[in-house]
Amino acid sequence: MKAPDSLAIAAAQLNPTVGDIAGNADKARKARKAAAADGADLVLFPELFISGYPPEDLVLKPAFQAACRSTVESLARETADGGPALLVGSPWAQDGKVYNAVCLLAEGRIAGVRFKWDLPNYGVFDEKRVFAQGPMPGPINFKGVRIGVPICEDMWGPDVAECLAETGAEILLVPNGSPYHRGKEDIRLSLAVARIKETGLPLVYVNQVGGQDELVFDGSSFALNADLSLAFHLESFLETVRTTRWRREGGTWRCTDGPKIDVIGNGEADYAACVLGLRDYVDKNGFPGVVMGLSGGVDSALTAAMAVDALGPERVHCLMLPYKYTSKESIDDATALAKSLGVKYETVPIAPAVEGLEASLAGVFKGTKRNTTEENIQARARGIILMSYSNKFGPMVITTGNKSEMSVGYATLYGDMNGGFNPVKDLYKTEIYRLGRLRNRWKPVGALGPDGVVIPERVFTKAPSAELKEDQTDQDTLPPYEMLDQILERLVEREQSVHEIAAAGFDAEIVKRIERMLHVAEYKRRQACPGVKVTLKNFGRDRRYPITNRFRDPGTKPPEPDAALAEGALPARGEAVDY
Repeated sequence: MKAPDSLAIAAAQLNPTVGDIAGNADKARKARKAAAADGADLVLFPELFISGYPPEDLVLKPAFQAACRSTVESLARETADGGPALLVGSPWAQDGKVYNAVCLLAEGRIAGVRFKWDLPNYGVFDEKRVFAQGPMPGPINFKGVRIGVPICEDMWGPDVAECLAETGAEILLVPNGSPYHRGKEDIRLSLAVARIKETGLPLVYVNQVGGQDELVFDGSSFALNADLSLAFHLESFLETVRTTRWRREGGTWRCTDGPKIDVIGNGEADYAACVLGLRDYVDKNGFPGVVMGLSGGVDSALTAAMAVDALGPERVHCLMLPYKYTSKESIDDATALAKSLGVKYETVPIAPAVEGLEASLAGVFKGTKRNTTEENIQARARGIILMSYSNKFGPMVITTGNKSEMSVGYATLYGDMNGGFNPVKDLYKTEIYRLGRLRNRWKPVGALGPDGVVIPERVFTKAPSAELKEDQTDQDTLPPYEMLDQILERLVEREQSVHEIAAAGFDAEIVKRIERMLHVAEYKRRQACPGVKVTLKNFGRDRRYPITNRFRDPGTKPPEPDAALAEGALPARGEAVDY
């Protein structure tokens, strides 16, 4: 049989749900039907599409493994109709092991299976926990065309792609479950360029889209020709099935027809990721909507805008929870925001709850001075009211704390931390301001909120405050956010030492204080709800620090390693640091 000189490859950039095996298979069927109408020969799906990605410990359940395999076999039988073949990912149990696999389904059968070789085990990834490493793969023969199928991380190093090229692959089709973080698309593109330079083969990269707990997958699927020119680029943060057309020219496959959608900027991408992550968390978990506290501050304003863009105003319920320290400006700003977004908005004063709790505690608190304890009572009264509303009417509580606050513990357990999800959890305070101003002039494609200005200007210009006591501002206890966020980014994302940060021009004592606050607040973060990951390192899957932890950076340049101890015969010397 003579190999064809043309191929129509459909890129199925879709949004699966982890564990919804039947639902994901139905998505595959609909994508195949659309691709068939467009004349596709082959449909490429994201990594582990049948199970959803990442399936985590679901993979260890024999019943789950069996359901995935049975579904793949059913889809394979359906390809006997002469329609497009499928390259679809699934967990694959074989010989007592479970693999991260991709299956070629064609002509009514499973025509080929390949296993992932490079299992990531860093950051948000934990695949070595649940999957066995596959052998180094060779190409799959499809209608006489030798297709290499490196699975996601297999493309991030040279070994798999070089092996495929050496064993006769003509084109690389890469299924991916690559989660978003700021700047991730540039990293993927640079790695694809490296693989093409090493192999001389064109590369098609199809990525999952959608939210899964704290991870958001941006899609942004693309392909590069062998000369590194852009073959196609799909939409970011949107489901789509697009057929691209390829021809063999001089022995090399080249894309002759494919869409080229512009890449959105980092700010727009961050906002779109938060909206998509919130929408999918609410919808995939079956909540009718959300409820949140609207304080008149910038954090709750941005969160409310994201919630309306994600779910529509009819599914967002906002409560203003004033007390005697709540300013008229905050009430006015919250009211104006609710009106501009078109959400249901109610005022529930917390004075009866706060004063009742203080009366109950008066005996045991007798003779003590008022301090943050009484401030926390206010936050916890608000948390109880929001949770009670949720219990009574069904919407999930969303929280509004930003990454700056969560880093240093500027949040109240069982109070403003109450809730099921936080779309702004991985955004520093300065980024909250930036994205709030962005939303006033732009919104993502598919957003359900109103156009134009939605956040009042005064929300951006007034001093941030928790309003838990008279004339309180955040800067009473924290450095200016412009400084704090730069220090935190160096401590959290870059893991820099106090010495390194001080050498960059920051006051060493302030840095040490912030570093201590960061460590001490770990127990709070461990109890916080999940939220969308947008930075290189979020609190949760990315950063797993111990709660009980006496290490503190002394802030001095570390000593050079002692060559006499290099063999590890003796314990390394360390400087004791007070807790």
